[in-house]
Amino acid sequence: MAQFELILPKMGESVAEATITTWLKSEGDFIEAEESVVEVATDKVDSEVPSPVSGTLVKIISNVNDVAQVGAAIAIIETEGSGETEAATESAPAPAPAPAVEEVVAEIETQVAAATQTVAPAAPNAPIAKNSNGRFYSPLVRSMAKEEGIGQAELDQIKGSGKDGRVTKKDVLAYLQGGRTAPVAAPVAPAPAAPTPTPTAPKAATAKATPSITPSAGDEIIEMDRMRKLIADHMVNSVQTSPHVTSFVEADMTKVVLWRNKVKKSFQEKHGEKITFTPIIMEAIVKAIQDFPMINVSIDGTNIIKHGNINVGMAAALPSGNLIVPVVKNADQLSLLGLTKAVNDLANRARNNALKPDEISGGTYTLTNVGTFGNLMGTPIINQPQVAIMAAGAIVKKPAVVETPEGDLIAVRHKMFLSHSYDHRVVDGALGGMFVKRVAEYLEAWDMNREF
Repeated sequence: MAQFELILPKMGESVAEATITTWLKSEGDFIEAEESVVEVATDKVDSEVPSPVSGTLVKIISNVNDVAQVGAAIAIIETEGSGETEAATESAPAPAPAPAVEEVVAEIETQVAAATQTVAPAAPNAPIAKNSNGRFYSPLVRSMAKEEGIGQAELDQIKGSGKDGRVTKKDVLAYLQGGRTAPVAAPVAPAPAAPTPTPTAPKAATAKATPSITPSAGDEIIEMDRMRKLIADHMVNSVQTSPHVTSFVEADMTKVVLWRNKVKKSFQEKHGEKITFTPIIMEAIVKAIQDFPMINVSIDGTNIIKHGNINVGMAAALPSGNLIVPVVKNADQLSLLGLTKAVNDLANRARNNALKPDEISGGTYTLTNVGTFGNLMGTPIINQPQVAIMAAGAIVKKPAVVETPEGDLIAVRHKMFLSHSYDHRVVDGALGGMFVKRVAEYLEAWDMNREF
């Protein structure tokens, strides 16, 4: 018999860890090759991990709610053959978790850069015990505490949301962003007055946690599910990271509406796909990005990363009420038919929770269609690390002035608002405004005789 280590695979760009949510097999169960063994969750998507080999699950290393590092062994499978322990990859044994922890800590430092410490940090080299105050602290949490100058006593007072009250990465982040407080020592003298204000004091005020609310009679308390918590963190981080500016343009969609009404039946009969307004608007966005490539960028410190690929994310509402953003990769290389197929496929699999991790990562620009819910316009929040996002409103009939060779006329037109939110650190009003105007111009110049 040989023992095979089931390794947590890479789950997408910038994902260094995953939470074990459900074991689909128990110790002693036989597993077929490519059969799913465990369900895991990242900050981007839920996914299943299949076994590359057939054999018996003899040991579960990472239990439910444990946070495992990418590349680390999470279970051992006993297979037929000789040898002792094989790795799930052809390279040497699974890498030590330290490099992954360092990457996560670097990401955390970026996320909490706006938070100001209100207490003097503990000695950076003070050791953090694995077990203290009746709780176990993972290597990730201990590394974060050391990096942020959190001492043992301060760490022990952080409320843990993990299994058996364990402190997780999210708990430490929430503690840092909510305003740190020093552990209370034995009272030997009156507490000092508030610390002397420093130039960073205003930032500290904005990092305070929101006040607690006392429920009234008849109120219902609903705990956020895991995805809603992640969305909340992502949105707060985006607003704290990017100074948002939003520009608006009203586009005349009459030609697009009439063309779609004319071809939608034959389009579906010929290609087996329903054509919606989303791929049409996405095509106009792609063309505008090609005209204004500095919209298709990200910021890395003081560097601007200009992306070579145009990967357009499309915000999709889930039956649970949550939101996910699958990505159409290399959208500039797809025809309208190709965009339609990609949009329909991603939307359907998003609703069925069947997206792969790589399909919700790597976006360089995002489109959200608030018109689906009957909204005229919105002010969308940028999907980090992108620098811009566009919201398409509902298409409504309204009277408008139409210029003709014989003079101006009042006519009923199909109108739609486009809302363009952008990061003012790198996108100024001229670029942001010209971009959304160019998208409208492409839609208004639609060819009524276009073939598909």
